[in-house]
Amino acid sequence: MKAGPSAKRISPTPPATKSVMAKHKAKTSSQGKKYAAIRRDLERQRKAMLEEAVEGLANPNGPAAFPDVSDQASAEAEQNFTLRIREREQRLIKKIDEALDRIDQNTYGICERCEEEIPYPRLKARPVTTLCINCKTLEEQEEKVRR
Repeated sequence: MKAGPSAKRISPTPPATKSVMAKHKAKTSSQGKKYAAIRRDLERQRKAMLEEAVEGLANPNGPAAFPDVSDQASAEAEQNFTLRIREREQRLIKKIDEALDRIDQNTYGICERCEEEIPYPRLKARPVTTLCINCKTLEEQEEKVRR
């Protein structure tokens, strides 16, 4: 069917949708600016931890054979300690990645439990947090009761 000169043209995006999109874009832009310093801190921390991990892989302190049993035990204890630290760092890197994803998805700074905004000072102090201070306190109290 041919459209004549009097046919009404349909806009690909209705004007109402355009205004909603503009508001969302402005909100996203301001949210990105709001957390830009936190993003930089998280990215810096992640980069430093990954560089340290690469250095640790390049210079491993493998098991050494010590003639003295106490030296061998000390070396094993130190190796176990190092492994625990690396595991904690891996978990922190995962939390950093999740926080960066939340910033990208514009869900960063919203408490997962009560869905209220997490105050900026808390985010600055603990940028990987997913709970506001009240919900974190409740969570810790619930953990105490379970023990």
